Amino acid sequence: MDPRELAEHLRFYQELGVTGISRDAKWRRRSDPDAPAGLGVEPAGDPSLPVAEAGGEPSPAESRSRDVTSEPIALLRSAAEALTTIRTDIGDCTRCKLHRLGRRQVVFGVGNPEADLMFVGEAPGGDEDVQGIPFVGRAGQLLTKIIEAIGLTRDDVYIANVIKCRPPENRNPEPDEVETCEPFLFRQVDVIAPKVIVALGTFAAKTLLKTNDPISRMRGRVYDYRGAKLIPTFHPAFLLRSPERKRDVWEDMKKVRSLLQGSAGDE
Repeated sequence: MDPRELAEHLRFYQELGVTGISRDAKWRRRSDPDAPAGLGVEPAGDPSLPVAEAGGEPSPAESRSRDVTSEPIALLRSAAEALTTIRTDIGDCTRCKLHRLGRRQVVFGVGNPEADLMFVGEAPGGDEDVQGIPFVGRAGQLLTKIIEAIGLTRDDVYIANVIKCRPPENRNPEPDEVETCEPFLFRQVDVIAPKVIVALGTFAAKTLLKTNDPISRMRGRVYDYRGAKLIPTFHPAFLLRSPERKRDVWEDMKKVRSLLQGSAGDE
C-alpha cells in the first residue's frame, strides 16, 4: 500500500476513536457481525492493515501500532458512541482564544446521531452559551418551526455549529477560530453520515464548501458534500431581520424534503 494511503487510513481510524490495533492472530481472525461498518478495525484479510512480509522486518507503521497497544481495542459500536468520543476529545476546549473571551461552555451538538438530515449553523449565541444546546434562542425557535414545516421534529434531525464556543458579543467567527474548530464539525458529519445537510448562513456554507461566494449566490442549489447533498440557505437569525426572505428558505426546504424522500436530484 502507498504510504500516503496508509497514513490516511490510520488517520480515519484515529478520528473514530481507534487508538491502536492488535497483532494477535486470534484477534485478527475474530469477526463481529453486530459491529457497524466503518466504526472499527476490519477482520483479517483487509489489505489496508500494515502487515510485515513473512520473514521480513515490521514496517514503521506496524511498529508504531505495536507501540500504542498490544491489547484488542474497544470498538465503537454506534454513532452515538462515536459522537461521545468526539465530545470527549474536545473537552473544556482551550485550543483557540474564545475560551479567554467570556464563553461559558462548549456547545457541541444535539439530536439524532443517525439522522438523515443535519443542520449546520455558525456559532452559539447567548442563550446557547447558557444552556449548552445549539439553536435554543429566537432563531432556534424559528428553526424548530422550519423543521416541523417539512414534517420532522428536532429529535429527528441533528443540529450543530461550525464554532463550538460563543464569540464575544455574537461577532462573526474569525478565520483562526474556524480553522481550529472545523475539524470537529467534519468528524460529526462523517459519523452521522446524513443524507442531506442544510448549511445555515454564510459562515456555515463557506466553511463546508470552501468558497467565498455569498449565501445569496449559493442558496437554491444542491451540492455534493462528503457523501451527502448539501443545501445552503439563509440563517434563521437573518430571517428574523428580513422576514420577506422566508419564502426563499421555504423553497430550499422543499428541496430538502424531496431529497429525503428520494425524489430530487442535483441541480
